[in-house]
Amino acid sequence: MELSSERVVATLEMSQVTSKDDEPFNSDGDYESLPPHVSVTTHMTAGAVAGILEHTVMYPVDSVKTRMQSLQPDPNAQYRSVYEALKRIVRTEGIFRPLRGLNITMMGAGPAHALYFACYERVKRSLSDVFQSGGNSHLANGVAGSVATVLHDAIMNPAEVVKQRMQMYNSPYRGLWDCVRTVTRTEGIGAFYRSYSTQLTMNIPFQAVHFITYELMQEQLNPHRHYHPGSHIVSGAAAGAVSAAITTPLDVCKTLLNTQENVALNSVNISGHLSGMANAFRTVYRVGGLPAFFKGVQARVIYQMPSTAIAWSVYEFFKYFLTKQQLEQEAGPRPL
Repeated sequence: MELSSERVVATLEMSQVTSKDDEPFNSDGDYESLPPHVSVTTHMTAGAVAGILEHTVMYPVDSVKTRMQSLQPDPNAQYRSVYEALKRIVRTEGIFRPLRGLNITMMGAGPAHALYFACYERVKRSLSDVFQSGGNSHLANGVAGSVATVLHDAIMNPAEVVKQRMQMYNSPYRGLWDCVRTVTRTEGIGAFYRSYSTQLTMNIPFQAVHFITYELMQEQLNPHRHYHPGSHIVSGAAAGAVSAAITTPLDVCKTLLNTQENVALNSVNISGHLSGMANAFRTVYRVGGLPAFFKGVQARVIYQMPSTAIAWSVYEFFKYFLTKQQLEQEAGPRPL
């Protein structure tokens, strides 16, 4: 992620927080850096809540996306649209089938988001004075975000592997731990990190397109960068849609590496396990040509739009709420 709400922090520093009197809160006239009294715990708490909501609210659509990215799907798992897919899955496989794998996603999202924020804040503060003494450095933000993303994805990648294998049609695994044990026994621990490099490679262009789009939208909808939920929702949704569509080819490759789709691999005479981004690209092209790189793009965009909007709006709200609460505590009770 995909955006994954923890990456929101890199641009949140340009938003405006209002104080208890509803006047713009601004410690130095330029809200480019976070207020010094806002603790890392505040951002970790806000980010964790936003991240878990982001991953869970639209999870059924994510399940459909994984199936639609199958290079050679079973005839019973070929869908024309997201709605048709969800309706058929619920009717033929049960109402809870679209939620299969949600537990491992939540287990991974919590610590991954917490680690991201802790790392981001520490690295950013350490580098800001080096790159731009006394001010906010976009270079420091970028480096901090990159380092934090490496750590975040190191936690989330195994969860993604288990999640996507459980999402597939006719998944052979009885549950979460059966999947973990089976993959470990038959493919080794390395199987949980086959798509790690692809995941990181996907996040770089995703981040670039996302933040550019978000900033362009904010310039039009919220030029003064006040706390404005509507602008965060609209801008986040647009940014999520554009970046999701552009990076779909990388997501298709990641899904292939995660699921090790046997039918597709056998069709191009690949024995054993597929590994490496370059091999995944070649395999996708051999199986389905250029159109295969955009399998599931509709579901991916539909998933990312509300997910990204949720991430921005929830994070901004919690940041505003917790910051305002902290300011009121420091100011003490109002005189009667």
